[in-house]
Amino acid sequence: MRSGLTIFARLALTATAIAPVGFTYAAVAALNKHYGTMMMLFLGSALLVRVCVFVLDAIKTKSGVSTEASSPEDHPITFVEPADRENTAIILLYLMPLFTADFNDLNWIVWVPTILVFAVIAMTSHSYFFNPLLGLFGWHFYRVGTPENVTRLLISKQTINKGDRVISGIQLSDYVILDTE
Repeated sequence: MRSGLTIFARLALTATAIAPVGFTYAAVAALNKHYGTMMMLFLGSALLVRVCVFVLDAIKTKSGVSTEASSPEDHPITFVEPADRENTAIILLYLMPLFTADFNDLNWIVWVPTILVFAVIAMTSHSYFFNPLLGLFGWHFYRVGTPENVTRLLISKQTINKGDRVISGIQLSDYVILDTE
């Protein structure tokens, strides 16, 4: 990774990848009239999403944030495909709290480590590309190929539907590029 900001971006992406779990727990809490817990979970998850959107926008525009990340560079791509379409297991993690009839019956000794393990796996395996909440803010995730036959993750506000083009972006890590166009 190139800088502390890109580490923060990676943490923010991971946090928003697991934020839907917080929203689901908030729904379960509301159904069981635990409104204080519901508000805490809802606001915490919303804050995670907002921080991530801020970080991505700040890196993209480089406004108001000092960064050691490299300036935008040209990244030729040979192919492109959506990167957030095949994650049934992650969707199940988002929905798992709904399988519990009562909020008081949630086994936090199991749930909390499960979410933490998911977060670690998402962060270390570059699986934070499944981020449906960022889609609400216009961000898209793509797998793109390079002329060197390396597949990278491209995070972009553009709809990209063809390869054989050049993308201007900042490389957040060895395999992640943030489109700056």
